[in-house]
Amino acid sequence: MTLPQLDGPRLAPAAGTPRQLVVFLHGYGADGNDLIGLGREWSHALPHAAFVSPNAPEPCGMASMGRQWFDLSMGDMSIIAEGVTRAAPPLEAFLDAELVRHNLPPESLALVGFSQGTMMALAVGLARKPSPAAIVGYSGALATVETLPPPGAGPAILLVHGDMDEVIPVDAMYMAREMLGQAGLPVEWHVSQGIGHGIDGQGLQLGGAFLKQAFAAAQASQGS
Repeated sequence: MTLPQLDGPRLAPAAGTPRQLVVFLHGYGADGNDLIGLGREWSHALPHAAFVSPNAPEPCGMASMGRQWFDLSMGDMSIIAEGVTRAAPPLEAFLDAELVRHNLPPESLALVGFSQGTMMALAVGLARKPSPAAIVGYSGALATVETLPPPGAGPAILLVHGDMDEVIPVDAMYMAREMLGQAGLPVEWHVSQGIGHGIDGQGLQLGGAFLKQAFAAAQASQGS
């Protein structure tokens, strides 16, 4: 079976040749343009990072101009888990191709997701071997725990969620944190007070700082 070929907007590093790759995974009904602007916000903290924000493989069933990683079934995590699993192969192929494009090792990758994109970032990022340097998940959930890395071998993980989120309740973040913690995977987290289904300035700043730290740790580990 031929996999869908993903593509989307890109930003070159602010300084020189890419040393890291940050891949944004947008939410349901959006497209790659929705998150690529975060790369401009983070370019000062991550001057050597290339940014790319692929469009999800399917047209959105409920938004004529948008895209989806999989059909949306609110509240039914078993169906969501199946959708994540089906959408994973084209994303895996895209990540591999982008690393080759920039001549970067797997440890120089970070995934940043929003909402449905966070579900994809966690599922795919936690299953990759070697693990990426980091996963940052905004306003999302953990859809499956079938392919978690062993304790100490996974990526750095940051989860950020608004306490007023009307689409994916903040309890989804607490549940993800607990499940990942039980698997021995350390998770940093932040609740944005008074924020709904979105990313506020503090969450954005935390994400950029977290990626900077995670990339530095990954580079130090490769050099040791």
